[in-house]
Amino acid sequence: MRADPEPVVGTLREDGRRVLRTETLLVLALSLGASAVSALISFIGSLTKPGGLKDQAATLNGSYAPGRPWLDLSWQLFGIATALVPVLLVAHLLTREGAPGLRVLGFDRTRPRADLGRGVLVAAGIGSAGLAFYLAARASGFNLTVVPEALPDVWWKFPVLILSAVQNSVVEEVIVLAYLLRRLDGLGWSPMAALLASSVLRGSYHLYQGIGGFLGNVVMGVVFVLLYRRWGRVGPLVVAHALLDIVAFGGYALLAGKVGWLPTP
Repeated sequence: MRADPEPVVGTLREDGRRVLRTETLLVLALSLGASAVSALISFIGSLTKPGGLKDQAATLNGSYAPGRPWLDLSWQLFGIATALVPVLLVAHLLTREGAPGLRVLGFDRTRPRADLGRGVLVAAGIGSAGLAFYLAARASGFNLTVVPEALPDVWWKFPVLILSAVQNSVVEEVIVLAYLLRRLDGLGWSPMAALLASSVLRGSYHLYQGIGGFLGNVVMGVVFVLLYRRWGRVGPLVVAHALLDIVAFGGYALLAGKVGWLPTP
């Protein structure tokens, strides 16, 4: 019996690559890729609006139902829960290919102390530098005034801010870091090209904050890619991102209007 010719094998391999490309694009379109397009539109709107960027505000956690705290809480929890669905989709897709779900990305509870310790160190190093860069970018007119939270003073304010921070960290690090790098590696991208793609995507969905938000997150993306490649685990970077956002959200809630160095609208 005659063996299949080489072109068929090549076609099958190309079909597999096409499936991976389509899957990756769909996951991004349902999550951070869509956020990148939204951020670009928002940035164009800010640029074309009268006045400088620093005179405009970008609110990260606002009220969905002002004056109606229980309805507001329902919307907050709904938004946090639905934002995590793409992560569950990634876990499902990884399981279908024979991988042990998110564990293959290093997102599990097998090394909690190491993940926590590394995450704290990364957050400490990036946090201070990030704040200084934001203040400089805003003062130079390259960034909007970022308002990390504008929630009402109700009992669920800080729990929701913490949940929001954790949700942000899980979605971003699982999808734009670990999953995207795995897929780009599978598609034959070079490590440098994959690093640039992940880092620029991270910066792009922060573009609604201004040029400073874009550049600062691109740099953060480069650092996170290098650390992920070194450690082979996304867990520490989820911890680091969560801590950064918790401090940013909670710190703003406690200090806004009480210290002179923290910009407010």
